Amino acid sequence: MVLDYDELLEHARARAALNRRVKTLLVQSLDLDVSPEHIGDDQPLFGRGLELDSLDTLEIVVMFEEHLGVTITDDDRAEFGSVNRLVDFVIGTLGEIPRVETESVSA
Repeated sequence: MVLDYDELLEHARARAALNRRVKTLLVQSLDLDVSPEHIGDDQPLFGRGLELDSLDTLEIVVMFEEHLGVTITDDDRAEFGSVNRLVDFVIGTLGEIPRVETESVSA
């Protein structure tokens, strides 16, 4: 299937909106002291990135089930690498990019 320019543009916009929504949810759910706009799409979530820990993992799992309708299991641990990895997982699980509303949050 070949997408035309308008379809590609809409796909890119929907993907960017989902990335922004995931960042906003991370900030809200984990009470992070950073604004969503300062989280890079490929920034590591653990270690030297956002410095999340194992307790944060549980919060992310609950957040994804509640807000995006996606279940993350122990077998999906590799998906916690970055926002892009999480978003790829959501899209792969749902089979499409979900339409989301983004909201601005200041930390």
